[in-house]
Amino acid sequence: MKKYREQNRPVFAGLATASGALSAAAAMAILAGCQGGPLGTSERDYDRRVSVARLRTINALALDQQADGAAAPRPVTDPVGLEAARQRFLGADRVELTVEQARAAALENNLDLTVSLIAPTINAEQINEEQGRFDALLFANARYVDQDDAAVLQTESSQATTWFISPGLRVPLRTGGTAEIRTPVSRAQTDNRFQPLNPAYTSDIELSLSQNLLRGAGRRANTLGIRIADLNRQQSEARAKLEIITQLANADRAYWRLYAARQALDVRARQFEAADEQLGRAERRFRAGSVAEVEVARSQSGLADRVRDIIVAQNNVLLAQRELKQRMNMPGLDVGSPQHLVTMTDPVPLYYELDGEALADQAMDARMELLELELQIATDEATEAVRRNEALPLVTADFLYRINGLGPEFDEAVEVALENDFEDWQIGLNAEIPIGNTQRKAVVEQAVLTRLQRLASREARRQAVRQQVLDAVDNIDSGWQQILAARQAVALNERTLRAEESLFDNGRSTTTDVLDADARLADARLRDIQAVVDYQIAQIDLAVATGTLLGASKIEWEPIDPREALAGREVVRPAVIREATDTTDASDGSRD
Repeated sequence: MKKYREQNRPVFAGLATASGALSAAAAMAILAGCQGGPLGTSERDYDRRVSVARLRTINALALDQQADGAAAPRPVTDPVGLEAARQRFLGADRVELTVEQARAAALENNLDLTVSLIAPTINAEQINEEQGRFDALLFANARYVDQDDAAVLQTESSQATTWFISPGLRVPLRTGGTAEIRTPVSRAQTDNRFQPLNPAYTSDIELSLSQNLLRGAGRRANTLGIRIADLNRQQSEARAKLEIITQLANADRAYWRLYAARQALDVRARQFEAADEQLGRAERRFRAGSVAEVEVARSQSGLADRVRDIIVAQNNVLLAQRELKQRMNMPGLDVGSPQHLVTMTDPVPLYYELDGEALADQAMDARMELLELELQIATDEATEAVRRNEALPLVTADFLYRINGLGPEFDEAVEVALENDFEDWQIGLNAEIPIGNTQRKAVVEQAVLTRLQRLASREARRQAVRQQVLDAVDNIDSGWQQILAARQAVALNERTLRAEESLFDNGRSTTTDVLDADARLADARLRDIQAVVDYQIAQIDLAVATGTLLGASKIEWEPIDPREALAGREVVRPAVIREATDTTDASDGSRD
């Protein structure tokens, strides 16, 4: 049997090899098919936190099920319901608010503004990321080899063990190279009887330098990422500043729209009182037999119309104050809060004779959209220069200096290395020159075209900014003229209404004439209110068009780091954004 195995050893060896291969293949197949195995799929690979029904089913809104069943339905002609609707603001909680308070609340609590102020902090970390590409690197390589080979000659080793450790320090250079220092250490032992040192220890010191000479050479080519990250940070700060201007302007506009809505509600209330007085006059004259009963019906109809106008005006107040609440986002005064905002700042329209061209020239420096575009153009120019560098041939110079240490013991090998009796060095040059270089040339041309496209868009944006400034100046001039016309219309309609009421008392006019005169007066007052508010908003629009803020204050801001809140440190928002008084700035329309 032993002889049989000796004769068929190659066959058995082949069968064992084939069996091993089949076993390995079967094991791989089992791993691949095993649920959750390293080669198989698993539900843990997915994040299916939302049900399919929630994503793909759209429910219906049944208003009858959402309505408050405790409230009994009323007919639309119920006079009690109409009176309750007219008086629904009576007794409501009131919060008095000035335009300065609205601005401060928007600065401190606006969520959109918070998002914008975090962006510069993120971009600052991107600068750190790019800087980190040049951090020094500690590295180490370790290897152990146990060798058992069939040797033909006695001078060759058949069995040997070797271990090798090479710690070092690698420093990326901002000029486009790499410097390294390594201290490789090894121990080798063999069964070769002719080996002079057995075991043999080596302890070397290696200094190497690799430097690009054309492509990738130079500080500007290798610090492009840092410059672009810094430009991106500046762009994010420009966008944050623009967001501050936008949010404050939106808060101002919302404030004045709420002012207009409340003034319109007052006009409708006065109109209701006038209609109620007209109803009283009509009833007295009807009881005296001076007019027909139809005059009383007309007065009642006019009074009902005034109630409808009041309801519409009340809804406009609710919408306007909800918009302002959303802009301010004050604690305890969210969009669903029942408190009513009462505007305490009244506009004082003043005539301004403005130089549109001078303001447009100032906007060229102050508009953050233009600054952001200039920064992007600087990014394009830096990118183009680097792309041109990348189109150059690749030429690399390499230098290596080594101090060798060898001995039968480790300390002897170190001693030999320190004596510096055995040293060698080498220098090399590597070059790669692409034939045609079509790909990199195309990349360069794309960078050139991108920069030229951005330059064209800069001119278009400059023209748009100039147009916005000139339009805003014209709107202010037009708004002032509209205020004058509206004030004159109010005065004339007041005289007309007094005349119609006198004629009615003398039996020479009708209720319809009086109510029509009162309606025209109300429309004139509404146009006056709207003209004043539009004039105020036109000044806000001019400030935004010039990249500034309307008012006698300037804003100083800093980026927000939300990690401070996560670390348990309270972020004091007024210290992040603060309103610094500067009486040299132009004031808003509420100044004296």
